[in-house]
Amino acid sequence: MGASFGRGGATTFQQDLAGADCIVIQGSNMAECHPVGFQWVMEAKARGARVYHVDPRFTRTSALADRHLPIRAGSDIVLLGALINHVLENELDFREYVLAYTNAATIVSEDFRDTEDLDGLFSGWDAETATYDPRSWAYESTGEQPSAEQAEGGRRDADAAGSDTFGAGGPAAPPSPSTDPTLTHPRCVYQIVKRHFARYTPELVERLCGIPRDGFAELAEAVTANSGRERTTAWVYSVGWTQHTVGAQYIRTASILQLLLGNMGRPGGGILALRGHASIQGSTDIPTLFNILPGYLDMPHAGRHRGLDHYLELEGGATGFWGNRRSYLVSLLKAWWGEAATEENDFCFGHLPRMTGDHGHYTTVMGQIDGTVKGYFVVGENPAVGSSGGRAQRLGLANLDWLVVRDLALVETATFWLDGPELETGELRTEDIGTEVFFLPAASHVEKEGTFTNTQRLLQWREKALDPPGDCRSELWFYYHLGKLLRKRMTDDEIDRPVRELTWDYPEHGVHREPSAEAVLREIGGVGPDGRALSSSTQLRPDGSTTCGCWIYCGVYADEVNQAARRRPRGEQSAVALEWGWAWPANRRILYNRASADPEGRPWSERKAYVWWDAERGEWTGDDVPDCEIGKPPGYVPPEGAHAQDALAGTDPFIMQSDGKGWLYVPAGLVDGPLPAHYEPHESPVANPLYAQRANPARRTYHRPESPYNAPDGRFPYVLTTYRLTEHHTAGAMSRPLAYLAELQPELFCEVSPQLAGEVGLDNGGWATIVTSRAVVEARVLVTGRMRPLRVGGEVVHQVGLPYHWGWGGGGLVTGDVANDLTPLVLDPNVYIQEGKAMTCDVRPGRRPRGRAALELLERYRHG
Repeated sequence: MGASFGRGGATTFQQDLAGADCIVIQGSNMAECHPVGFQWVMEAKARGARVYHVDPRFTRTSALADRHLPIRAGSDIVLLGALINHVLENELDFREYVLAYTNAATIVSEDFRDTEDLDGLFSGWDAETATYDPRSWAYESTGEQPSAEQAEGGRRDADAAGSDTFGAGGPAAPPSPSTDPTLTHPRCVYQIVKRHFARYTPELVERLCGIPRDGFAELAEAVTANSGRERTTAWVYSVGWTQHTVGAQYIRTASILQLLLGNMGRPGGGILALRGHASIQGSTDIPTLFNILPGYLDMPHAGRHRGLDHYLELEGGATGFWGNRRSYLVSLLKAWWGEAATEENDFCFGHLPRMTGDHGHYTTVMGQIDGTVKGYFVVGENPAVGSSGGRAQRLGLANLDWLVVRDLALVETATFWLDGPELETGELRTEDIGTEVFFLPAASHVEKEGTFTNTQRLLQWREKALDPPGDCRSELWFYYHLGKLLRKRMTDDEIDRPVRELTWDYPEHGVHREPSAEAVLREIGGVGPDGRALSSSTQLRPDGSTTCGCWIYCGVYADEVNQAARRRPRGEQSAVALEWGWAWPANRRILYNRASADPEGRPWSERKAYVWWDAERGEWTGDDVPDCEIGKPPGYVPPEGAHAQDALAGTDPFIMQSDGKGWLYVPAGLVDGPLPAHYEPHESPVANPLYAQRANPARRTYHRPESPYNAPDGRFPYVLTTYRLTEHHTAGAMSRPLAYLAELQPELFCEVSPQLAGEVGLDNGGWATIVTSRAVVEARVLVTGRMRPLRVGGEVVHQVGLPYHWGWGGGGLVTGDVANDLTPLVLDPNVYIQEGKAMTCDVRPGRRPRGRAALELLERYRHG
């Protein structure tokens, strides 16, 4: 979504779903995994909205939808692409919206070649490096092109997941490219998109997805009838979309469709990215990711950036609000290094770490196995159970010098050396494992104060309910006091300056000297030269006079008030509820809401009015905080050479994009193509009838003996997909120790159709053994019509569903095999997320073999 619209966060808020006329939930079991938000889907349905659920399994979401469309895991781009083709072939796009607010009219370079021309590849493919040179994807231009190393989305980005830095927007494009408003030029985006998706037909949907033509026709009619001037359709997704080698392109396809239908920035429309934990959105805003700084600023690269000015020159466009990147970064550097950060020393830009390539989770695991990674902090995670390729994870842990685990209980990552599966098989022996493990007990969410940033970019403050017991401490306490201890060990050597000069002083309270979470939030929210909290990121300055720990959070402490702690009841304010918590940026609840009005600033319809231009007052007004400059009139035309937001016209709603448009076609910012294309999962029993290129050519693979891939020769004939349950939480550390949840879901199980059960010889309630090249696990059998066989490419394809919450220990009252031991280490090349939702497997009746017999079975599968 960052590449399409300018920001990577959910474009709307969950309560707004109540005003949708149609809702498509795809890649999510919202009723079970996001039940609080699902109430608004039910409210919309009660008001007459159509609700569709597209998912491999029939779930509680399906039961409450108007129709469930079962789909083969890994084929969603075919369905979405066919909807795009349906819209374009039948001229059902919201043409006024498309012309005014998207890059449909923009003309693309004559050097560009599509997958339709190159049998599944885009122009610029380099087979030797397995990366794209994206310069041919650019808009038509007579200007000098950047080198392949400097091109955004190019080789450097492919090596370091660089496109993820555009989670909040920022890839550069000419602010005023060549256009054809008639949309007839053969190289205009509209025509390119139309040609690209022409082969995505209802027949292909039936052939590859397994969705019957009448189901596709019903969905297409509902979506198009409920989009346009008077009506809006919303799309909802979660990790069922993201955990694929083409996950970013799944979201791109939906973005194209929603732009064509005029559903972006409008009430009851948009794309809602459901986050799986209370602060998953927060963990990317203020990141736990290796390649971005707070607010989605690029992490500097050792081979790319020579200094602050050089960094700013290379990292995105000078138009749109990303043109203020210097203010955002300098204010961050001032927050971190205070008085030590001066204009003379580049505001301590040189103190920032530098990337040298891929430093992601799975490459780190390979480094552990190879002995190049010696120590590891695991905080609130359980990779021995919760990450793909569980065996590789544990082999990596066993090769460390030291391991720190902070959690509520002794999770499997902390005890792998004592009772892990590899001890039973003889692959590891406790006495041979040299890893020194430090377990540090953590405080739970009710035992600490602070904010969550949830699904809809909403910061909500939580008060501490009680003190943590014993030695349990909050993450804030742990990192703050660890930092103080490290600073004491710093010397006068130059190498120690970045740590020595950090601003690392917050008010402390209580017997354990807990640092003030409110003081941290205030620093994150921004402070001006007068020492007062800032109210908006537009107040940030490039000269070092302002500090801000995360520019998109600027204003969360406006007026010296913790805005995230607001709890005004909904009955005392409008349905948009601007005084409940605080949403980034600037407390906007629907992003790009300038697009809810026409180019003249009038609502497209009174029924869907949201924000509009008030000519008498000379400002934008409405139900939400306008996502544009409040005083910029619709008729504003930027002067030649204008910078940042001044370069955006009064009709440009996508203010984080360099040209102010929603991007149907992405000229920069993604490493695997400017348009989505259907590729099969890395492991698939089905050929790709569209292209000779079977799988995403840019996908990240690890050809390692610790985690081999399944051969495509029939040994693994079934599709395996993983999912989660309402009763358990991720790897199970917080749910398996609770008696009432353990009783509700006591054992790992696999869902299979009656047809597959009959074919394999499985009994309901009995045992099944599920096998991939990586592992063999056992599960109870649930024979159910919820998992239907699909006819794909003339053959019947069976799918197996497996939840992933169990492990061998972790203090749980119930235990079971690790489902993630089955999953492959293969990643989306844009954001490095694993393909955990579509792979192949075999299923056998009965319990799995134990010890060496399990390894012998795996060897037979691996080598035929």
